[in-house]
Amino acid sequence: MDRRALRSRLERATVALAGGVAAVAGSYLVVGESPAFVAALIANTTVTLAPSFLVTFAITVLGDLGSQLAYWSGLAATAATLGIVVAVARIAVRRLDRPLAAPLAVAVAVAVVGIALSGSAASAVGAAVGAALVSTVVDLRTPGDRKSADRTDDSRRAVLSGAVAVAFGFLALGGRRVLATDRGTDEEQVPIPDDVAAMLEDARAKSFDVEFLEPLVSDHFYTVDIANVDPAPAREGWSVRIHGAVGEETTYTFDDVDAMDHDHRFETLRCVGESLNGRKMDTAVWTGVPLMDLLEPADLQGDYVMLRAADGFYEEFPVDALETGFLAVGMNGRPLPREHGAPARALIPGHWGEINVKWLTEIEILDEPATGYWEERGWHGTGPVNTVAKLWAENRLSDGRVEVAGLAYAGTRGIERVEVSVDGGATWTDADLSDPLPGDDVWRQWVYRYDPPDGAHEVVVRATDGLGTLQPEDQRRAYPNGPSGWVSKTIEPGSL
Repeated sequence: MDRRALRSRLERATVALAGGVAAVAGSYLVVGESPAFVAALIANTTVTLAPSFLVTFAITVLGDLGSQLAYWSGLAATAATLGIVVAVARIAVRRLDRPLAAPLAVAVAVAVVGIALSGSAASAVGAAVGAALVSTVVDLRTPGDRKSADRTDDSRRAVLSGAVAVAFGFLALGGRRVLATDRGTDEEQVPIPDDVAAMLEDARAKSFDVEFLEPLVSDHFYTVDIANVDPAPAREGWSVRIHGAVGEETTYTFDDVDAMDHDHRFETLRCVGESLNGRKMDTAVWTGVPLMDLLEPADLQGDYVMLRAADGFYEEFPVDALETGFLAVGMNGRPLPREHGAPARALIPGHWGEINVKWLTEIEILDEPATGYWEERGWHGTGPVNTVAKLWAENRLSDGRVEVAGLAYAGTRGIERVEVSVDGGATWTDADLSDPLPGDDVWRQWVYRYDPPDGAHEVVVRATDGLGTLQPEDQRRAYPNGPSGWVSKTIEPGSL
């Protein structure tokens, strides 16, 4: 193949890929990052099919960057797939000697594939319009010999197609943000109940006034999912089915749950895959009903339970853990947000975040133990959460002292004590603890202020749980049983 032919093929491939990018952008403009997004299926499948070692590396080493790379990889794969569709459509009309029909052919082909990927006509139309726009713009001709233009305009069309795709992508991103701002959210329009407002005020009053320290009710609650695009089940169609080793199979709709008396609870969640001093640990006020209120009428006859979710996630643990379990439908006085499992999720006090299943759809009671989603991938996070004292804030005070602070958590065991060493663990002093919030599964803040030595020094923190057990000293990475160990930081007072 000569250089001219190779360049022509590369330029046509660029036009096709630009059409794929514009198709993804068009779908996003219409439906946003919903399950109907044309990229949702491929983006989620890339995670499901990824080898376990790669997923573990992404969680423990890359953290949030791993999630972002997985998401953008899914978008790229979708754009490439739709780009192939664009290329095939354009080749077909060229061979039929109908070049002017290219935009229509591209639109039809992308719409068909878009419906297959998304199941949404609106999403498919958005994708079709985006791809057709690129095809239309790059096929514009200046007056003159069309055959000559076909030979000389490939480079111009390739550059133009890329520019149109990028511009359309930014238009779609900006358009979705404007629409979201104009509409607001359902959560913002619902008044906070008085009893929840009182709990939030209690948490504010008990929170230390320390710069860079998370308050007792988190400002931003972490999210971890197995999917790149979260499900969005509607309340009207949601139900949870209780089946398996039960005397009577039972199904509850959202209206059934909504009609029950609701409780409000402070509860902390911590991710099994976070780093030792990471920030995937947060607290909220949750609203819902005790799980046993739903389960007792079913007459449980097994010793294990499998929770299943709308995103395909599933997790197994002993049924005894459900005794204090909670079905949450609200968060901080608002309806449960989509990213936290709307319309309903499970909360299992004292356990790692992974078994607090979001988008809950099934509760299956089992006679024998089974393997959950993460256990199949080598993790063992269904047991009690490890005790930890985190060091999240270091400040230089006006009087010259240094202030260090953080949060400590031990699940339902509670926190009795946090100690701080400013000499690398040689000597220890008790830190001040925030007054405990009501609840059995809640973190506490700690703060310690001291006159610093000259130069850099190592600060170490450790916690003792409510049973009097000191957390283990040796540091251990998250895989496979969750991170543990004493947190330490080297502090240079002059840099604060």
